[in-house]
Amino acid sequence: MVAHLLRLKLTLLRNSLRRSPWQLVGLGIGALYALGIVGVGIAGLLLLRQADVATAQTVVVLGGAAAVLGWAIIPIVASAADMTLDPARFTTFAVPMPQMLTGLALAGLIGTPGAATSLVALATVGTWSRSFLGAVGALVGAILGVLTCVVLARVVTAGTVGLASSRRFKDVSAIAFLIPLVLMGPIVAGVARGIQSSAGFVAELARFLEWTPAGAAWALGGEFAAGHYGTATLKLLIALASLAALALCWKVLLERALVTPPYAGTAKKKTSGLGLFGMVPATPTGAIVARSLSYWLRDPRYAGSLVVVPLLPVLLWFQASQSGFYGLLQFVGPLTAFLLAWSIASDVSYDSTAFALHVSAGVRGSQDRLGRAVACLVFALPIVLLFSVVPMFIIGDWTLLPGILGLSLGVLFTGLGLSSVVSARYTTPVPLPGDSPFKKPPGNVAQTLAVQFGGMAVLLLLVSPELALVAVQLAGGGPVPGWICLALGPVLGFVLFVAGVRLGGKWLEVRAPELLAQLAVNR
Repeated sequence: MVAHLLRLKLTLLRNSLRRSPWQLVGLGIGALYALGIVGVGIAGLLLLRQADVATAQTVVVLGGAAAVLGWAIIPIVASAADMTLDPARFTTFAVPMPQMLTGLALAGLIGTPGAATSLVALATVGTWSRSFLGAVGALVGAILGVLTCVVLARVVTAGTVGLASSRRFKDVSAIAFLIPLVLMGPIVAGVARGIQSSAGFVAELARFLEWTPAGAAWALGGEFAAGHYGTATLKLLIALASLAALALCWKVLLERALVTPPYAGTAKKKTSGLGLFGMVPATPTGAIVARSLSYWLRDPRYAGSLVVVPLLPVLLWFQASQSGFYGLLQFVGPLTAFLLAWSIASDVSYDSTAFALHVSAGVRGSQDRLGRAVACLVFALPIVLLFSVVPMFIIGDWTLLPGILGLSLGVLFTGLGLSSVVSARYTTPVPLPGDSPFKKPPGNVAQTLAVQFGGMAVLLLLVSPELALVAVQLAGGGPVPGWICLALGPVLGFVLFVAGVRLGGKWLEVRAPELLAQLAVNR
């Protein structure tokens, strides 16, 4: 039965790659990226062989504990991700519990996260190959550590199945996960500075973690290499007991989940009135504006874009503090305009099969394009204006304000027009409604990348007049180019916006059935 579960996992993985040859290309690109990260980790662990035992022990234990923490957190924030071997699917098959536990645990190693963790963990054998017993201890510790990661992830998944069935929890956790992800650079830099200024604390933390389930397994190689056989035996017992306790906990939770499906509570909130639909004109365009705004406010796939926006000034402030060039903050407005305008380039793809309502209702293409663009403008325009003006207060230099305002408005209107054309011509594989924003659906990865980067290149070309005027002012051309940009940017951007809505509307009317067919395939 264990072998059957493993074959099933491999079969499902292989069949998912047969949908399109470009899926293999995407998998190859992702594998190369992961291989690069794994290669850096392996190289670092092999170089630790030349370091003293205390330093190598500290690095290995902290890295292993971080891996265990990551495997515990990711199932919570990515609870809506695809679960190939969902235990609920085996409810009616009466699979013996020991075989199911073993099969699901080993199946967790199949995939990029499991393979990457296993390879890096095995590299600790090279770190402690300075002695035979050290290498053996590192091998045992790596096996126990990886199994602890996988089983802990399963325990967390089974334990939070009730929360995971809640749509609100899925949405909030997925969006909350974006914050540390976007701020990864400042977080890593701050941790690195903290480590440099408090090396003693880091060593003490590692010594503490060695006696906990998070770090006991990773400490075995160092203890055997140092000749501390009694201490190594105690930590081996801690690692084994921790893994056994996690397996028992997983068994109990899995048994309960197989006989008691999670309760999905019904909404008791009563609504009255038409909501956003009562605030817009009773026209097709107005209805699409209200529907699109509802998506922006309630769909985590859209809300994720809004979460990134307030974090953008933080990222630019961090970059400016690192380089000493605080003038970089002046470009928060244009960058925000670009992100928000390009966010509707996949609007039709996010509709999924609900796009059939537009087709069956006979909505004109220009009304569809205009409604989606206006919905984005409702919040994008004030945000872009705010982010263009506020940095001037911080820097104290107002000479670039006209040029930055013109560039920001030009990018916003031009980007919305271009996005209206792109989303009417191409569909891209995106997470389905109700799925996690981080789910990676199968599809033509190469075409998606070509559309995204090609569209961005076209946008840069269309706003090149505004960019040139701002560049001339930065090069010492005086305030005149900035005022010209303030006059040209909104006018040229609005002209391109109208042209994009009309062209996108014509394409949408012609290609609506074809788009709907492509959306059905993307499911």
